[in-house]
Amino acid sequence: MERFVLTDAQWAKMEPHCLGKPTDPGRSGKDNRLFVEAVLWIVRTGSPWRDLPASFGNWNTVFKRYRDWVKADVFVRLFEACSEEPDMEYAMVDATIVKVHRHGQGAKGGLKARPSGVRRAA
Repeated sequence: MERFVLTDAQWAKMEPHCLGKPTDPGRSGKDNRLFVEAVLWIVRTGSPWRDLPASFGNWNTVFKRYRDWVKADVFVRLFEACSEEPDMEYAMVDATIVKVHRHGQGAKGGLKARPSGVRRAA
């Protein structure tokens, strides 16, 4: 399988923070790098889990393992390990790529309190 995203240097920083090891039974330790590549593929493409290419394994198995890692805060540790020396290469955000939904722009609309035309009986 060709590697698409992670370099060997990046993986060297991440590997100690991953769950499981290759000798563990089940899905917890089998090829952590391939699993992280699968998660990055989902993030990069924005595709649903069911569209994960077969080369990454069964989509449902990868998803269940992803949920286990989320619950164990593994991705937080991976982020912290990789963000020690940020290069800020992709930190530029401007109005050409970020758009506010029209509901958040202060457009007219929404519920308004309107007095009833019928007076209450005293």
